[in-house]
Amino acid sequence: MSQRVRNPFIAKGVRRFGRSKAYSRSGKWAVKTKGPLDAAPAEETTVDKTFQGGVRKVPKQKQSRYYAAEDVSTPLYSRKKNTNPQKVRESLVPGAILILLSGKFRGKRVVLLKVLDSGLLLISGPYAVNGVPLRRVNAAYVIGTSTVLDLENVNIPDHLNDEYFKRPASANSAEFGEEADAGKNTISQERKDDQKAVDSGLLQVITPPVKAYLNARFSLSKRDYPHQMKF
Repeated sequence: MSQRVRNPFIAKGVRRFGRSKAYSRSGKWAVKTKGPLDAAPAEETTVDKTFQGGVRKVPKQKQSRYYAAEDVSTPLYSRKKNTNPQKVRESLVPGAILILLSGKFRGKRVVLLKVLDSGLLLISGPYAVNGVPLRRVNAAYVIGTSTVLDLENVNIPDHLNDEYFKRPASANSAEFGEEADAGKNTISQERKDDQKAVDSGLLQVITPPVKAYLNARFSLSKRDYPHQMKF
């Protein structure tokens, strides 16, 4: 007597049912026990206790009869502090002219000063040329061009780092009963002085053609194909 085949061949190398259908017909999905049969038994969480002439099972660890009067908030898991610094592209070198693709100054051409420890880019317009101040941008939202300025003689202060751009505590964080300062965030005098110092060094290496190039806004018109452009 020939043995019955669940999934016979209908042609050379071709079976009647596909992999998913054959698995469904085999019934293996209905097997509940998985893993080795000689696996260690699960640890018991109950114990036998004599009670009124009988035996009953009670939990090993008794639950607390008390609970906190106020809800204790636990912080949610976040990967913000576990991320590695972003790896920037080879074209993003100090002195390169970039095109911003997002944010308040999108379409502006700026000068890359340096790459910060967090992976963000420190850029400047300069502010005296196109109105873009010292700020940090994400490397994913810029286009690196082939124009690179020589910043060897430009002094970029070391204190221009991620802590320098950290925002102060918000006015909404005031304690209950305290009056919050409703004024807008103002630019400190230190930020203005640093902007003037960096711009003065950049203006010495920017030629008139490059100045006009930085002052022009990047845009696309009809029949302009970015993938065919050479920046």
